[in-house]
Amino acid sequence: MKRTYDIIIVGGGMAGASLAIALSGHGLRIALVEAAAFKVDTVPNYDDRGIALAMSSQRIFGALKAWNTMAGQAEAIRHIHISEQGGFGFTHLDADEEHVSALGYVITARNLGAALLKHLSGLEDIDIIAPERVQWVNIDGETAHVGLQQQTLQARLLVAADGGNSFIRQQLGFDVQRREYGQSAITTNLTPGHPHRNIAYERFTRNGPMALLPMTGQRCALVWTVRDEKVGEILSLNDKEFLARIQRQFGWRLGRFQRAGKRSSYPLSQLYVADTILHRAVLIGNAAHTLHPVAGQGFNLGIRDVAALAEVVLQGFQSDEDPGSLTVLQRYQGWRNKDQRQVVQLTDALVRSFSNDLPPVRLARNLGLLTLESLPAARHVIARAAMGISGRLPRLSRGLSL
Repeated sequence: MKRTYDIIIVGGGMAGASLAIALSGHGLRIALVEAAAFKVDTVPNYDDRGIALAMSSQRIFGALKAWNTMAGQAEAIRHIHISEQGGFGFTHLDADEEHVSALGYVITARNLGAALLKHLSGLEDIDIIAPERVQWVNIDGETAHVGLQQQTLQARLLVAADGGNSFIRQQLGFDVQRREYGQSAITTNLTPGHPHRNIAYERFTRNGPMALLPMTGQRCALVWTVRDEKVGEILSLNDKEFLARIQRQFGWRLGRFQRAGKRSSYPLSQLYVADTILHRAVLIGNAAHTLHPVAGQGFNLGIRDVAALAEVVLQGFQSDEDPGSLTVLQRYQGWRNKDQRQVVQLTDALVRSFSNDLPPVRLARNLGLLTLESLPAARHVIARAAMGISGRLPRLSRGLSL
């Protein structure tokens, strides 16, 4: 049996679900294919990790009419404090200085996913096909064909949003650049002794970057980068020992840590696809770029992909252009290429710089932080980039509907 669509999106995680919502309501026939059952407890990336949403991501979800469902579970970031363990340098970013109510927000992936799934369930022009795993992919001149277990789907455009281990990317032979860091991220939620006051901390420790992000209920989301050989030892610590370890690395700005939630870990590497399009196919989100969590840009980069691709595809469709043609997709790639490349390079540079513990490098880092603190104009540029509001913005990133 064959079923025909305008667009097939493979991957029902946050990027794929957001794109389906963005494209809905414009006369397109859309299929969303997900390997797991379409529930928050089963889709792999809808877990309890804290997700830092840049201002542009919050605007996108607002324009998609999904933010109202998320807002009650999201905590504002109004101040970012950046420092190095044992160093004298520091700098900050501040919402008041940028004349915004918040630099961003923190929400768990579970709550974000629940809001997206709730929104998707009410959209009648999207066929959700799950749980269903793609068996094969083939592209001919006019059509992308996607083989499932009992049926074949075909469409003018295939969007791969199936994550860092993308099956679609592998099957279509995209060229991938990879870099292994020999590091893993340990994530959990913590209860600090003092109120977090909506401050996000980026602390560069001897063991790796440590981010503490403000959450609802006066909790903090922890993302701590450690060397791979340390992961087993840290996960085996009891709660008291684990909190003591965090305390030594982070310090006392949040008082004595009181409680830790469930701990998880995942390996860190960089994946980058410079050319994300083929005739009839495009990669977005983690399928196109998987980043180290330092600076918290990976998720936001993928949501900016969604905003730009939805706008380009709908403009083409409304102008009677073929949404899967290279002409349309090249407009998308030309728009997104610079942002993707710069964020990938910046993230990698930060990891490499703050992983070097040689005294001259440490001194240069701390002097650099102090210099940045004394230059408001430079901090303004960095703040706008971190908020995802620099450069040419899609309508959704400006809070405008498509």
